[in-house]
Amino acid sequence: MHTRPKGFTLIELLIAVAIVGILAAIAYPSYQDSVRKSRRADARAVLLEGTQWMQRFYTENYRYDQNKAGTAVAGLFPTSLQRAPQDGTTQYYTIALTTTRDTFTLTATPTTSGGQHNDRCGNLAITQSGAKSATGGSIEQCW
Repeated sequence: MHTRPKGFTLIELLIAVAIVGILAAIAYPSYQDSVRKSRRADARAVLLEGTQWMQRFYTENYRYDQNKAGTAVAGLFPTSLQRAPQDGTTQYYTIALTTTRDTFTLTATPTTSGGQHNDRCGNLAITQSGAKSATGGSIEQCW
């Protein structure tokens, strides 16, 4: 009787490695896109919370740029609304506020160190009227 050695042949091993490599090449970019999408959702949530804060500020002061005492809104805008996500050690977006007496724009800019700089949507923005924009993609895809 002839006994066959147990184990894998080199060809079988190479085929298995090639299959794993092909699956990884397909799955990893999809995974990265999902991660970027969830980080974008964090930025959108902070932008909407900042919009609510600004609307309350306007209700109390009848203007967006300063309060009744003349203090600029930039000094009063909460630091928790100036980054996304609000908690954690890694910051993926920086939130900037620009105002005039009757308007404001909140803009989320991806940080270069967080991995979002490769996101196809780029900067996300919202105004006092609720108008949304994205520098790198459509509103339907990015918002």
